[in-house]
Amino acid sequence: MSYSHMGTPTLPSALSSFTSELETPFATHVSVLDSPWNPGNKLINIGIKGYEHPPSEAISSNLVFLLDVSGSMNQSDKLPLVKQSMSMLLSQLKPEDTVAIVVYAGAVLEPTPVKEKQKILMAMNNLSAGGSTAGAAGIKLAYQLAEANFVKDGVNRIILATDGDFNVGITDRNDLQGFVERKRDTGICLSVLGFGQGNYQDHLMQALAQNGNGIAAYIDTLGEAQKVLIDEASSTLFPIANDVKIQVEFNPATVKEYRLLGYESRMLNQEDFNNDAVDAGEIGAGHSVTAIYEVTPIGHDGLLGDSRYQPVVSDRETADVSGELAFLKIRYKIPGETTSKLITQPVNNVNGANQESRFAVAVAGFAQLLKDGKYTGDWSLDDALEMAIQNKGKDVYGYRAEFTQLVRKAMAGEKLQ
Repeated sequence: MSYSHMGTPTLPSALSSFTSELETPFATHVSVLDSPWNPGNKLINIGIKGYEHPPSEAISSNLVFLLDVSGSMNQSDKLPLVKQSMSMLLSQLKPEDTVAIVVYAGAVLEPTPVKEKQKILMAMNNLSAGGSTAGAAGIKLAYQLAEANFVKDGVNRIILATDGDFNVGITDRNDLQGFVERKRDTGICLSVLGFGQGNYQDHLMQALAQNGNGIAAYIDTLGEAQKVLIDEASSTLFPIANDVKIQVEFNPATVKEYRLLGYESRMLNQEDFNNDAVDAGEIGAGHSVTAIYEVTPIGHDGLLGDSRYQPVVSDRETADVSGELAFLKIRYKIPGETTSKLITQPVNNVNGANQESRFAVAVAGFAQLLKDGKYTGDWSLDDALEMAIQNKGKDVYGYRAEFTQLVRKAMAGEKLQ
């Protein structure tokens, strides 16, 4: 399986130098804990976190804001929030960086140095919602401006802010995704920020970001804008590892069955893991990714029933439950390189879990309950809340407290926004 958003853009030389000095550009943490919803089962938590690049490294940025100003954006949590979010991002850029603004009807602002911040803000604030959504035409124009102002050894990125209602222009998704995919070879990334309720097409936005070597995020409040565009600005803008692929090989002597919690859209064919021509995920500076597998050890009742070809071990004492549960393989490329590197790690049954892992499990369990609760048995929203509170740890930005409030809303039967 692969993570994040696809592609292999060229890394700015400052980051490339920083990355090459590291044995790997990210840290990997693996933990194993008991499943809270299926007694006897285990949860394997795999976490990857990209290293922060030194703040002294000066990297130039060439950004194009592609802003949706169609009629559907005329709501308080859409275009007004887009303007506020882009203003936040401006505060993270250097005076010499450039920003251009494009709407679906044409260019509003040619590439302008950030030191002329008031000019950029005025162009944004003059935008109003109305009209149809010619998204494809806007993307083409945004790439033209980004290419015309391309910064060698810098960050060249289009940031699309939209509610996802693409209804004019290239109507075929494959054509639109193919266009974005072809353009990524120019070294220009596309990231997608989703806003608002109702029209947002998550799968299309994720696909565009994947094919455009970018990230996809959903922003519904100023707090979330702060998280994505300020607290996580480095991971949003600066890739440090490309084509990151994770493959987990489970030990048939200890594991009866397994399932991946989420990430359905990130699966790769098994044979693609060793194929360096196949795109996979990016890891940005400071970016973190978590994946959780649930496994049923040999000797326990499985969720999927007995396998026709796997021997059934009825006596748990005869099963090798103290050995390895799995073998983890991670492939990645240093940006600018075409050959991947491989790191491996056995997953033992005794790897203990920390607060971070347990909080992640609370979030994953909550997501399962919202979806259908098919595999969570009698585990409830109360259990998710209790687990989250017990493992909240240091909540520097208050995001974990916000999560617990979200669980409480679900318990009260409120519509989650």
